[in-house]
Amino acid sequence: MRLSRFHLHTTKETPADAELASHRLMLRAGMIRKLAAGLYTWSPLGLRVLRKVENVVREEMDRAGALELQLPTIQPRELWEETGRWEKFGGQLLKIRDRKEQEYCYSPTAEEAVTDYARQELSSYKQLPVNFYQIQSKFRDEIRPRFGLMRAREFLMKDAYSFHIDDADLAREYENMKAAYTRVFTRLGLRFRAVQADSGAIGGDASQEFHVLADSGEDALAFSSGSDYAANVEAAQAAAPGPRPAAAETLRKVETPVQKTCEDVAALLGVPLQRTVKSVAVAGPDGFVLALVRGDHMVNEIKLGKVAGLAGYRAATEEEIAEYLGSEPGFLGPVAPAKAIRVVADREVAAMADFVVGANQAGFHLAGVNWDRDLAEPDVVADIRNVVAGDRAADGGEIQLARGIEVGHVFQLGRTYSQAMGFTVLDENGKAVVPAMGCYGIGVSRIVAAAIEQNHDAAGIAWPVPMAPWAVAICVINPKQDPAVDAAAEALLAELQAAGLEAVLDDRGLRPGAMFADIELIGIPHRVVVSERGLAAGTFEYKARSGGEAEALDRARLLERLRAA
Repeated sequence: MRLSRFHLHTTKETPADAELASHRLMLRAGMIRKLAAGLYTWSPLGLRVLRKVENVVREEMDRAGALELQLPTIQPRELWEETGRWEKFGGQLLKIRDRKEQEYCYSPTAEEAVTDYARQELSSYKQLPVNFYQIQSKFRDEIRPRFGLMRAREFLMKDAYSFHIDDADLAREYENMKAAYTRVFTRLGLRFRAVQADSGAIGGDASQEFHVLADSGEDALAFSSGSDYAANVEAAQAAAPGPRPAAAETLRKVETPVQKTCEDVAALLGVPLQRTVKSVAVAGPDGFVLALVRGDHMVNEIKLGKVAGLAGYRAATEEEIAEYLGSEPGFLGPVAPAKAIRVVADREVAAMADFVVGANQAGFHLAGVNWDRDLAEPDVVADIRNVVAGDRAADGGEIQLARGIEVGHVFQLGRTYSQAMGFTVLDENGKAVVPAMGCYGIGVSRIVAAAIEQNHDAAGIAWPVPMAPWAVAICVINPKQDPAVDAAAEALLAELQAAGLEAVLDDRGLRPGAMFADIELIGIPHRVVVSERGLAAGTFEYKARSGGEAEALDRARLLERLRAA
C-alpha cells in the first residue's frame, strides 16, 4: 500500500465539542467524519481499523461454535409488542412508518427478531443448543449523543443469541461466551476486566460486563485486592458487617439550627461521619419508604430498586415527607415518624449503634440512637449502597476502584423472551418446553474508541499492533529525487509484506516533520525511514511508536526487530 494512492486526510484542528481523546484524535486522524448528531462516516483509514476488530470478533465467535446470520435492521412493531418493549424501551427506540402506515423500529437490539426466527426454525431438543450471531449496525436514539463513537446513535455491534433445552446448558454456553470474549480482547491487545453487572433493560438472570480500563471511562468498577472478584459499582458488594455492638449512649436531642447534611452535623457534634445515618425518602408501589445508609455512603439506586416493593420508585415529594415524617428535608429520620412508614436499612446501618439521625423536627437531630431500644428493627435489611475504596471485600481483600468503558456484555436471559413470544420445542419425552436463552453483545465500533482512550499520548493514537491500520510505516526522505532511495523503499516494502508484515509506504513527498507527525497521529506502531544518508551507511532508521530513541539498524537487524515486535 502506498499513501500517495490512499485517502489520508489529517487535520490539526478539532471541533470544540470533541471532549474525549478518542473523539478528538479520530477526527484529527481523519478516521471518521460527522454526518449528523451521533452519526459518523468511516473513512478508508477508520474502516481498516474497524474491520480488524470485526475480523477478530468473527474468528472467535466461529471458534466458539456460534453460527453467523443476518437479521433485518428494520423490525415490525408487532414483535416488540409481544415482549412489551415497544413502550418499555423508551425514547431510544426509533419508530418509523412505511407508506402503508405500518409501524416499525430501527433495531437497537434483536432479541425479538432472533426469537421469531428461532420459533420458526427450531422445534426439537435435537436442534439445541444453538447460538446465532450477527455483526450489524444498530441505532439507539440517544437524547444527547456525544463523545464521538462512545455515545453515537448508530454503531456497529456483534450480537449473539443462544437457545437451550435447560438452564444447565445455558450456563455452559454463558461460560463459553465469557471465554470467547476474553480471547477477543486479549488478541486485540487491550487491558480489560470482566465484572459482575446489572442486567438493565435487556433483563435476565445473570450478566457480566467487559470493560476496557481507561481513566475517561463512564463506569466505576470495583476490584478486590484479594482475588479476581470484580463488579460494576452498580452491582458490587462489600463484605457483610460484623455483629452490632451494644448500646453505650443515651438517646438525646441535639440542636442543629442550619446543619442539614451528615457532614455538617458530624462536624458540629464532633463525631466521625461514619457515626451518622443518611435518610432518603422515596415512594414506591407499596407506599412511603425511608431508606437508610451511613453518612459517608451513597444510596445505590439500582440496588434499592431491587428491594421488594420498590421497583420503579421515585423520590418522595416535600408534601409526602411532611405527611409521613412531619418534617422537612435535612432533618429526617426513622424515629417516631408522624405516620407508619416502611424502613429499609443498609446492612451497615443495621449493624450500627449509638448513631445520629434527623429528629423529624426542623433544627434538630437525635444522637445516641439504637435499634430495638429507640426504634423498631428495620422492616428490610439489604445491601443498598455503593461500595467505596477501602471497603473490606467478601474474600478478605480490599475494594479498589477504577474507571472502565463497557465494550461487551453477556446475559443469561432465561426464558424472558421465549416465554413472552410463545416459543417452545419438544423435549426428549415429547413434551413442549420453553427454551432458555442467552444474549451476548460486543460494541465493535466502540472498541475502536475505547482502545484510543487507553492508548494515546500528546502526539496522537498509539494502536496495539493487532488494531493498527498498518504495523509498519516506511517513510521516504528523498529531497534529491534519487531513484536508488525510491527503489530501496519499494524493495523494503515488498520484503516486509513477504514476511507477513502489514506495511505502508509513505511516498507523499512531505517534509520529514509533517510526515512523522502524521504517522504518529494515526498510530502506526513501527516507523522505518529510508534516506540517502541511511543507504550510504547501509542502515535504516527505526523508531517504535511506543517510545524510545530512533536507532540505525541494518536490514537483518531491522527485520529481526519487526518480526519480534
